[in-house]
Amino acid sequence: MDALEVIVLVGALVLSGVWLSPRIRVPAPLLQLALGLLAGFIPLVREIHLPSEAVLVLFLPALLFWEALTTSLREIRRDLRGILILSTLLVVASAFGVAGIGVALGLGWGAALILGAALAPTDATAVGAMARTLPHRNMTILRAESLINDGTALVIYSIAVGAAVSHIAFTGWQITGLVAIAYLGGGVIGAITGWAGTRLLRRMADPIVNNTALIVIPFVAFLLAELIHASGVIAVVIAGLILSQTGPRISTPQSRQQTFAFWSLSTNLLNGALFVLIGIEAQSAIRAVPTTEIPALVALAVLAWGAIITIRFVFQTVTIYAIRLLDRRPSQRARRMSYRARVVSAVAGFRGAVSLAVALAVPAALAGRAEVIFVATAVVILTLVVQGVLLPPVVRWAEFAPDTALGDELATAEHTATEEAVNAAAALAAQLGVDDPVRDRVLDEYREHLQVMDATDHDESSAVAIRDEQYTRLRLAMLERKRSVVIRLRDEATINDTTLRIMQSRLDREALRLSQPELLE
Repeated sequence: MDALEVIVLVGALVLSGVWLSPRIRVPAPLLQLALGLLAGFIPLVREIHLPSEAVLVLFLPALLFWEALTTSLREIRRDLRGILILSTLLVVASAFGVAGIGVALGLGWGAALILGAALAPTDATAVGAMARTLPHRNMTILRAESLINDGTALVIYSIAVGAAVSHIAFTGWQITGLVAIAYLGGGVIGAITGWAGTRLLRRMADPIVNNTALIVIPFVAFLLAELIHASGVIAVVIAGLILSQTGPRISTPQSRQQTFAFWSLSTNLLNGALFVLIGIEAQSAIRAVPTTEIPALVALAVLAWGAIITIRFVFQTVTIYAIRLLDRRPSQRARRMSYRARVVSAVAGFRGAVSLAVALAVPAALAGRAEVIFVATAVVILTLVVQGVLLPPVVRWAEFAPDTALGDELATAEHTATEEAVNAAAALAAQLGVDDPVRDRVLDEYREHLQVMDATDHDESSAVAIRDEQYTRLRLAMLERKRSVVIRLRDEATINDTTLRIMQSRLDREALRLSQPELLE
């Protein structure tokens, strides 16, 4: 198939998965994966392959950057110790656990350790797409862990490839140096890129220019880190976290609206394409190994899959009890997770495109390369399909307390911001030379908004809340009438299409502002 046919096919499968998902109540990633598997039976489609470079160089920087931009740094700091332990020591334990199973079932030690490195890290893309039913804190920890653990896995992969292919005998100091360069070098490059990106974006008021720079930044961070053999993953994540803190102060409203719209659409498309391509790649993995070896490799895949889940649960349990023995502070006790939460975390540890990319990057000279790709692909599919189906009932079984933290913070932020704006209105009006009637009109609107928030908090059936709901419905209906009139004027050739687009943009912004609470729900 030529490039255009591949783009159309993958795009159609991504669209089909998104369209069918709400209708049959199956997560879109699972449908896209299934559609990719089915498409792989078509002979022409079998020619499509997922280059590891595409994931590591194109998909990964963009997806990790957006995940970092939309992850709460405050919550990462709160659980930083646990996140670092999970993203380093757990990855090492998982890699060597899977490698041990591989060696026991006939894989060479080099190939087995490469397989372990591929399957050790959870995937930020898969976690973000599949674990949305989790409470906010649990989701944040999983996302943060998935952002960092790729760096650890890639260091293990480099060591395994060097030992298996180049026959390099690494000393303990060399391994320590590789880890230090990966993390410290990546962190420094990410901090420098985030700082430089902040200064650059501050000088770019135009939304198009601003967002173009924001697209380039993660790839610059990744490239600079790779040039010094540091972790491009860590560099992208650190740059994204820095810009998540500085961005709100330096960007314009138009830039922020455009940023959210562009990145939400593009990352969803990239996610969908990855799941489809994983499904298609599974066909290639099956054909690449002798038929007689498939039963043994399937057994290895099932055992490796069970191992990464078991190791994750056991590791978390041991770690938590060790921390409890060493840290008896009340703040630490408040952060403790129950065994049910640990079961949920084990089930939510999805593997994804990064695991497959690492497997595909194995040098052709390595004995067992086809087997590594086969097992890695099978485990990725098992985690996405089986764990994806199990996660919702497991979350219900865990009986998490209602997670109202985000909603409470939104209400607090809105109330506090409005209240302080009202208190500052007189000074602002004097500073701007605004007439008293205009100032009073604005104050009345803000005070009514405060009344609505207070009424919503304490009495949903209050007259104030009911009037506000009626006001919103009427405003939206009037905006829709204005929209139909503007379209009619265009159809009658009274105005041109450019005028129509400008008017529709204004009406859309107002409609979104009025319906924002509903959209958030």
